[in-house]
Amino acid sequence: MLKKNRFWFRSALLAILVVAVGYTIYNSMNEESGTYINKGDTAPNFVLTDLNGKQVELEDYRGKGVFLNFWGTWCKPCEREMPYMQRQYEKYKEQGVEILAVNVSETNVSVKNFVDRYSLSFPVPMDKQREVTKAYGIGPIPTTILIDKNGKVVERTSESLSEKKIISFMEKIKP
Repeated sequence: MLKKNRFWFRSALLAILVVAVGYTIYNSMNEESGTYINKGDTAPNFVLTDLNGKQVELEDYRGKGVFLNFWGTWCKPCEREMPYMQRQYEKYKEQGVEILAVNVSETNVSVKNFVDRYSLSFPVPMDKQREVTKAYGIGPIPTTILIDKNGKVVERTSESLSEKKIISFMEKIKP
């Protein structure tokens, strides 16, 4: 009788422990990722500061297509994409397409060195506290979100982009 009671007590205790650990893991994953922004959603507005101390607000780009890219200097796919993005920015800027390359929580010095090395001329807002990254539910980087002239998300991808793919994305969001 005592053995049977001990077995049920231990089993109940183990079940409670498993549920508590599972709940903790579930909550921490959801808290970190924030809201996941999908195709058709309205892109949440944000205000970040760029390397020059200028405020960059997404709403200011309403009426234009926005190629919103989340990246880091240490990310090799990001490094490959940047020259392609710069070339296409030079072509599509006059056609109403903007690039906002949101850097995810790095120092101004490392980002400035990167921007200078690749002669990037598009805005590079700094998401030091990862607030925008969390608001958009960004996991892996690079992640690119295409936003149309009305502020709606047209597409979202975390793949490494070729220049050909960037061109097709620019065409999708050209007003």
